[in-house]
Amino acid sequence: MSLHETTHFNCTIEGGIARISLNRPERKNPLTFDSYAELRDWFRALPYSDEVHAVVIVPNGGNFSSGGDVHDIIGPLTKMNMKELLAFTRMTGDLVKAMINCTKPVIAAVDGICAGAGAIMAMASDLRIAAPEAKVAFLFNRVGLAGCDMGACAMLPRIIGQGRAAELLYMGRSLGAEEGERWGFFNRLVAAEALEAEAMKMAERIAQGPTFANGMTKTMLAQEWSMSLEQAIEAEAQAQAICMQGNDFRRAYEAFVAKERPVFEGD
Repeated sequence: MSLHETTHFNCTIEGGIARISLNRPERKNPLTFDSYAELRDWFRALPYSDEVHAVVIVPNGGNFSSGGDVHDIIGPLTKMNMKELLAFTRMTGDLVKAMINCTKPVIAAVDGICAGAGAIMAMASDLRIAAPEAKVAFLFNRVGLAGCDMGACAMLPRIIGQGRAAELLYMGRSLGAEEGERWGFFNRLVAAEALEAEAMKMAERIAQGPTFANGMTKTMLAQEWSMSLEQAIEAEAQAQAICMQGNDFRRAYEAFVAKERPVFEGD
């Protein structure tokens, strides 16, 4: 698919940074069957793109995302059989897997409502910053479902700890911005008017770095959770040896010797 041509979410690509947002601000940017599928396919295409080096997910109309659309998704789900429901839940999980495996660092800039699947997209991002009015809610149990949705029971405890994750997933309550920063869900808080600019600044720094090596870091961050310490150290030895063969490593050395700032090219 073309990374530039999207129908169910907004996307612009400039300077190696993809800026995306959901495009239904009048309803607080809910996800639909179509937007789930298009986002999944878009992130799946990223590993094969040399045009994008970082992704920023931004709010639209003051909100990040209200999660699955009540009328377009939740209503139809109540009428599906088990096979159809499993196809849907696998598709939503595939979006998270695509975000994790896209090899590009993803930054979520969160403002306003960030609930359900929207909270999952923020969780699946590598970095999260928030405006003071941001509210994150893993509210699945409030609609009669388990908190184990789209990898939440695996990923959220890694970010904020088992006990805190259990509280949010059992109770479905909102996590405010200040509490979210204190718990480690958000990397930092930024004034609403500066939120997107700060996220883009972070993305620019990443995009100007050794992008092949950044992709390796992202891969290792994901894969090493399922490795023993001994396996992880060996995997990192091999990953670093691969990066040492790249031209960016040589450029960094030559720039250091010349007392200049290195200019990386991602190879």
